Amino acid sequence: MQPIAPFLWFDSQAEEAMAFYVSAFEQGRIDFVMRYPDGPLDGPIQGLEGKVLTAVFELAGRRFMALDGGPHFKFTPAISFFVGCESEAQLDRLWGMLAEGGAVLMELGTYPFSLKFGWVADRYGVSWQLHLSERPQSITPLLLFTDAQAGRAEEAIRHYTALFPDSRVDFLQPRATGHGLELGLFTLNGQALMASDSDLTHGFGFNEAISLCVDCANQEELDMVWNYLSAVPEAEQCGWLKDKFGVSWQVVPEVFYRFRLDQDPVRAKRVMDVLFAMKKLDIAELERAYAG
Repeated sequence: MQPIAPFLWFDSQAEEAMAFYVSAFEQGRIDFVMRYPDGPLDGPIQGLEGKVLTAVFELAGRRFMALDGGPHFKFTPAISFFVGCESEAQLDRLWGMLAEGGAVLMELGTYPFSLKFGWVADRYGVSWQLHLSERPQSITPLLLFTDAQAGRAEEAIRHYTALFPDSRVDFLQPRATGHGLELGLFTLNGQALMASDSDLTHGFGFNEAISLCVDCANQEELDMVWNYLSAVPEAEQCGWLKDKFGVSWQVVPEVFYRFRLDQDPVRAKRVMDVLFAMKKLDIAELERAYAG
């Protein structure tokens, strides 16, 4: 099973956003871009001709994915990215770039928990929490359990780590109020994640704007992950699901990337037509559509 990747849903700015992030973060690079066909499209992808269907990029050693999907979902701070910076100069430069055209959620400054910290939503709405770590730059997804989901961070951590290989609970710090976690650190399929509860009323929660993408080696593995995580039948579509905490996931077969790399528009359309009719992905059906 491949590392779990945060998947960012943009309206139509995915390519612009990726170029911006690659310029802002250490070790930034774009690995792969596949576009929608140039011909007229209909249904939910109408108007996205030539835009990004799937892209893979890396920032500070962390794999991300992105697409242009239209204006259906907006980023919220329910999932943010906790960025450790090696020096004040690195932090200040990154803060300046992310804050330009964005919105400051917590001012950059000194806090009881950090010598230097700030929280900002960038010009695209993606949230970043920057802090001085004095170690090479790193990025860790942070899940914030708010409103109806508040107090469930530890439950979610234990639920996720019970499913994936190379996973463990690394650290749990209860809130002083006794309601949920101030901070939870955990490893999921070999990668670090964080989670926290909030007692405040925020008016936002998890949605499809940021999902977690799981690449599965075969149908058996895909079925296992899907059946364990999926808890909202009406949210199941094209390999997407929602778990019992409201977090969105994409569960896809590794072979799907071979289909996406194929530049033949006829084969691509066959696969996409079959894909859009599916909930949980069926590898055999996708293979048949690909082969014609």
